[in-house]
Amino acid sequence: MTENVSIDNAPPRLRSLLFAPASRPDMCAKLPRSGPDGVVIDLEDAVAPSAKAEARDQARAAAVELHRLHPELAVFVRVNPPGTEWFAADIAQGLAAELTGVVVPKLESTVEVDQAQEALLKADRDHVRLLAGIETAAGVDRAVEVLEHPRVDLAYFGAEDFITDMGGVRTDEGLEVLYARSHVALAARLAGVPILDQVVTEFSDDERYLADAALGRSIGYSGKLCIHPAQVPLANQCFSPSPEERERARALLSTWDEAQARGEASVAFGGQMVDEPLARRARALLDE
Repeated sequence: MTENVSIDNAPPRLRSLLFAPASRPDMCAKLPRSGPDGVVIDLEDAVAPSAKAEARDQARAAAVELHRLHPELAVFVRVNPPGTEWFAADIAQGLAAELTGVVVPKLESTVEVDQAQEALLKADRDHVRLLAGIETAAGVDRAVEVLEHPRVDLAYFGAEDFITDMGGVRTDEGLEVLYARSHVALAARLAGVPILDQVVTEFSDDERYLADAALGRSIGYSGKLCIHPAQVPLANQCFSPSPEERERARALLSTWDEAQARGEASVAFGGQMVDEPLARRARALLDE
């Protein structure tokens, strides 16, 4: 393994980020098969406390092999949160130099981001991207300051841990996390950080996943976490503009440009009034 390498293979947008337990090398090896934009080798929730030490070696080996076979794939390792007994060893022993990034879950303050930064620097892994997990009450409350930390490159919202921390109950409608989900999306936008949406635990329900992903996209998320390979194509589909959306955006901009040439500040298109914000949205869609 070559040390001190710089890996910058994360795509401009992570539409799908697929997880597998570090303690299951067989599952980690299969991660690329469904076509995710990025993958996460998980040392946190998916690994029992008694298996975490061995899983660090497995995570490092899996990352090296994934990078060797799929150099275009964005590969992350999720460590345990700062403040846990496993965090320091996860950073020191579980991260291969070939990683795209490290996922640090349950971040609640800039102090914890500083701790992660210091640990990465000490482990000679400061070149990797930091993907911040916002998934507790305190994390949501301080999401803006956490995500504005200059070391944070990407982020995700974790609804399951958040509602557990709140002492609430998950429902099919998801109204119990709508405020937090929207607040984290807003914080990410203010910080200029790409943000990934919550998991859908019912991995056999495609319609539910698509509906949840559509809601996430509508409030500003640019991709979604996946806990099963079957969810990956659904995330890629939902967070990519459809041919119809692209065609409509091009037609809207053509009408808008003609109106601008006539000196008009708004114009009717498809039964709605179009002005600069809508034109800007169409340009952004065509840039995706």
